[in-house]
Amino acid sequence: MLIAKVIGTTVSTIKDEKIVGLKLLIVRQADENGEPFGKPYVAMDTVNAGVGDLVLTAAGSSARQTTITKDRPVDAVIMAMIDSLEVDGKVTFEKG
Repeated sequence: MLIAKVIGTTVSTIKDEKIVGLKLLIVRQADENGEPFGKPYVAMDTVNAGVGDLVLTAAGSSARQTTITKDRPVDAVIMAMIDSLEVDGKVTFEKG
């Protein structure tokens, strides 16, 4: 799993029927403070996340293990929203 920040949305009107009706969000990997870095990528949302949320993502075959993404052509999935992060006993992120 990776920590990621939702930075945008994706609109795709022509797509495979297996992903019709599913929300696609643009995310970037984030550090333990919730600060994004690296290249943006698109992930299938399964938890109704939105822009600005800190989330957990899975990639590759793990992305197809949720109830919603099973047997779908998905390479990255948002499967949890993060409420807080604690590292070495210090809270580094808390959802406001």
